[in-house]
Amino acid sequence: MFRLGSSRALASALNATKLAPSVRLPGVAQQRRALSIHEYLSADLLKQYGVGVPKGAVAKNAAEAKAVAKEIGTEDMVIKAQVLAGGRGKGTFDNGLKGGVRVIYSPHEAEMFAEQMIGHKLITKQTGAQGRMCNSVYICERKFARREFYLAILMDRATQTPVIVSSSQGGMDIETVAKETPDAINTTYIDINVGVTDEMARDIATKLGFSEQCIEDAKDTIQRLYKIFREKDSTQIEINPLSETSDHQVLCMDAKFGFDDNADFRQKDVFEWRDTSQEDADEVRAAQSGLNFIKLDGDIGCLVNGAGLAMATMDIIKLNGGQPANFLDVGGGATPAAIKEAFELITSDSKVTAIFVNIFGGIVRCDHIAMGLIQTVEALNLKIPIIARLQGTNVEQAHQLINESGMKIFSIDDLQSASEKAVQLSKMVKLARDIDVGVEFTLGI
Repeated sequence: MFRLGSSRALASALNATKLAPSVRLPGVAQQRRALSIHEYLSADLLKQYGVGVPKGAVAKNAAEAKAVAKEIGTEDMVIKAQVLAGGRGKGTFDNGLKGGVRVIYSPHEAEMFAEQMIGHKLITKQTGAQGRMCNSVYICERKFARREFYLAILMDRATQTPVIVSSSQGGMDIETVAKETPDAINTTYIDINVGVTDEMARDIATKLGFSEQCIEDAKDTIQRLYKIFREKDSTQIEINPLSETSDHQVLCMDAKFGFDDNADFRQKDVFEWRDTSQEDADEVRAAQSGLNFIKLDGDIGCLVNGAGLAMATMDIIKLNGGQPANFLDVGGGATPAAIKEAFELITSDSKVTAIFVNIFGGIVRCDHIAMGLIQTVEALNLKIPIIARLQGTNVEQAHQLINESGMKIFSIDDLQSASEKAVQLSKMVKLARDIDVGVEFTLGI
């Protein structure tokens, strides 16, 4: 599933600067398969590797929040809504509470704000109007930074090497830094056979602006962060800010982690931290069924086998004036069960007015696909038109089955013609819905 994390935002920002030719972060932006974890889990992972973080713990209800605040033992704390989205501090909850990150001064305030945050949706610039549910809060001591820096470790797929992106201007949006002061951003490429050497880490710490007495601690922190990146199959580690506190501690005040989904078989402990409540329910359901599904904003549903063919299908729909409602790759099998699950996912979107099925029958036979398609349309009692372009093994038999089914399935061989028909019928369904009348779908429409 596509997951737009801060690595993409950073890449986008840097591509707009004069650093882009050397950074070559378009490769980073292409990294889409990544598990994100909550901040409190990131802090726990950092502590496991000896990286300094403010004292804190997670709470899943108001009573726990009060207990955590008492345990921290200070009157200066921060409570943070655990929602996988950026811009939490400027967000608004569905109950009207403003700010998903608040400064608090007592266990009573921790309890009060936890009560207002937990069980409510936080709406930020990244969540859209629907928001995301807050199921827990992270409470930590408030440390005062003498200096704040930015540091991220990303995988640059263009050069096939990790890269450390650092800036002396931490505690603010890296996109703003890249746009307004691009010279404040430094990049360091890492040879995976060598790793982050003492000299490299010390040089990064010095360029960031750590005071002399903190250089060695900062060096150790950078090396430990890279160790996490390497050992945990991370795609992104973003620390903003990485701080030197007023008492000269080097602390990671906030952390965002991403992990490669392809490594879940060897990172089982990390992937147990996945919070599916923060993900699109349909995409979670699709993944459980072995489907690659991404919901889009259009109205023509797409059911395709093969990612390349799926992209081409969406492109040709766009070229003919339509808007795809989803990316859906059923994989090489395209079994009747997979087709039924795919149709249920597509039609769960009320905006869908037509479905374009574009299947190449190589290993799987087209007549089997056609049978599964007919059974699904009948079982789900679908009322919207379906355009089926089938090519490959036993395609003639497939055409015959579809044409004799008596259902609103239009079997068209040519990709361009099939796409035109999908766009045409989609527009007619929308018109029919607007004027609240039925439409008889035939190839002559």
